[in-house]
Amino acid sequence: MENSINFNLIQALQFISILLTGLLAGLFYGYDCSVIRGLGNLTDDIYLQSFQSINKAIQNPYFFISFVGNLLVLPLMTWLSYKNCSRTTFYLFTSATLIYLIGVFVVTIFGNVSLNEKLAKFSISTASTNELSEMRKAFEKPWNCYHTIRTVASIVSFGLAIFSILKSKF
Repeated sequence: MENSINFNLIQALQFISILLTGLLAGLFYGYDCSVIRGLGNLTDDIYLQSFQSINKAIQNPYFFISFVGNLLVLPLMTWLSYKNCSRTTFYLFTSATLIYLIGVFVVTIFGNVSLNEKLAKFSISTASTNELSEMRKAFEKPWNCYHTIRTVASIVSFGLAIFSILKSKF
């Protein structure tokens, strides 16, 4: 009976880790395919205002559940797979966890969020045309670069988590 409880817990955590990783990969991918391209067509002032608004809006429970939830569920699933699954499943979750931690979480916090905070402090209404242009140049290219890194990392992490289902031997 105890094995069936563990088996179900591991399956549930594996499902949750795949779901959360997939939600984030989808968010970043969709953002890359549409929002970044749409914002890129705007004038400097509207671009910066739009980004300030998006940066405020993304700070919500839905985003935090998947973004921070992965920091809890992926390592937990990695540990459980070490104890209860095949070696391959363990290695897949170890890789998914490390890629997520470094390529998504660290890049977001130290890259994207750092730039978001600088933009939040920038007063668009009092800035000159030249200052708006300089702020956009200082923000847009590095932010998009960090976003590309975390998008690729989240997709790879998601793929590894999915692949774990095929290699799971409980």
